[in-house]
Amino acid sequence: MKKIFVYLICLFIGNSCNAFEIVYPKCQKSIINADSTFFIGNSDPNSGLKINGNSIKMSKSGAFAYVVNLKSGDNIFDIEDKNGKQTYVITRKIPTCSYPIKSPKFVKYNVLKNAVVSKDSSPMRETPIDGGINRLSHFQKDIPLVVDGESGDFYRIILNDSSNAWLAKRDVTIVNDNSLSTPAILSYIEHKQDKDFDYYIFATDKKVPYVLKEGNPFVVTLYNIKYADNMTHTFEIPLNHKLYGYSESFEKDKFVLKIRKAPRNIKNIKVAIDAGHGGSEYGAISCHNIKEKDINLAISKYLAQELRNLGIDVVMTRESDQYVGLKERVNIANKNNVTILISIHGNALPDGLDPNNYRGTSVYYYYPQSKFLADNVLNSLNKIAGTKNDKVRQGSLALVRNTNALSILVEVGYLINPDDSDLLKSSEFQKKCAKAIAQAIKDSL
Repeated sequence: MKKIFVYLICLFIGNSCNAFEIVYPKCQKSIINADSTFFIGNSDPNSGLKINGNSIKMSKSGAFAYVVNLKSGDNIFDIEDKNGKQTYVITRKIPTCSYPIKSPKFVKYNVLKNAVVSKDSSPMRETPIDGGINRLSHFQKDIPLVVDGESGDFYRIILNDSSNAWLAKRDVTIVNDNSLSTPAILSYIEHKQDKDFDYYIFATDKKVPYVLKEGNPFVVTLYNIKYADNMTHTFEIPLNHKLYGYSESFEKDKFVLKIRKAPRNIKNIKVAIDAGHGGSEYGAISCHNIKEKDINLAISKYLAQELRNLGIDVVMTRESDQYVGLKERVNIANKNNVTILISIHGNALPDGLDPNNYRGTSVYYYYPQSKFLADNVLNSLNKIAGTKNDKVRQGSLALVRNTNALSILVEVGYLINPDDSDLLKSSEFQKKCAKAIAQAIKDSL
């Protein structure tokens, strides 16, 4: 009897190993509001897997992504191979009449209002849109503002007679204090330096709005300055090297800009490696049912070792399967005064697209100072790890909006593409990615 029981267990395990696995959709009954979706998963390549009678193309290891069109209402899909059958019901809700969303109108106030920034790191934007590449500055708390109107969730800020900007209402407090709008006096500008930074100190008698513009020269513009033309003071800082990070803050009433000096050699830098997601935050799931958080951590650990082998000091935002908030990740990098912040991720797609048409590595940056590093990392991954070029992109992502260091985010590959999924689960490929990124960092500096 015991032998029969063991045999049945082995038979069951054997059949389970050979059966197909559907990773997405996650449930056999689901609601998807798109004109198409996809089944991703894995199976024995010789299992004869079919969806509604159509044979499924697979990668060498049995990964697959199969796109299906959706009509309104219930869509039934029979998935079967030689080992068994499952039925999935995907419901696409019947579209209802909808009216186009209108952009909120600008309402100009009859009387100007005084205000202050109500919390730190509040973004001042070029446009009243909460997203995109439109950030001009990140203000500290208590910077005084003059508001002349509103649009939707934003106040319009007067910078000078010809310039305006926008702050979210949630970041601003309207106050009844006319003294806030009186111009500041800029008494002197001072330059200091130490082994790591150049410091430019603007001595004002109160906080003022400002804009920083990367380039050579690096341009600092302070607004609401008494005796300056159009109440605006512009100061140009010529650079004799690329930007490798900068930060700004009001220290009491003095505006202090820190510009990182060029590293003297590769052993003079520190790199923060951020393994995306972690803990309860899985990220995407691959065709092989591997969580993105685990792939990110594996590549990050290999990268840390590669960099340490080059004599580079490394900081990890996480070294185990734990949740770390986005703001905390950036704070870890900045508290350790790193030269480079690199976040490792895997890519995915929404319903309505075909995972078979998307492969390769993309690298994101936000500020122009980081683009050359993004370019070098992408080229190195294409050359050494053999990934396809999925372009360098400018994107408003939390980890790359850090100016203190050269900050980039690497989408190593598409977890839901069958061929990329095969690569990403391989430790050899993960090691190649680490070597490629380390080489790019070395070449960049």
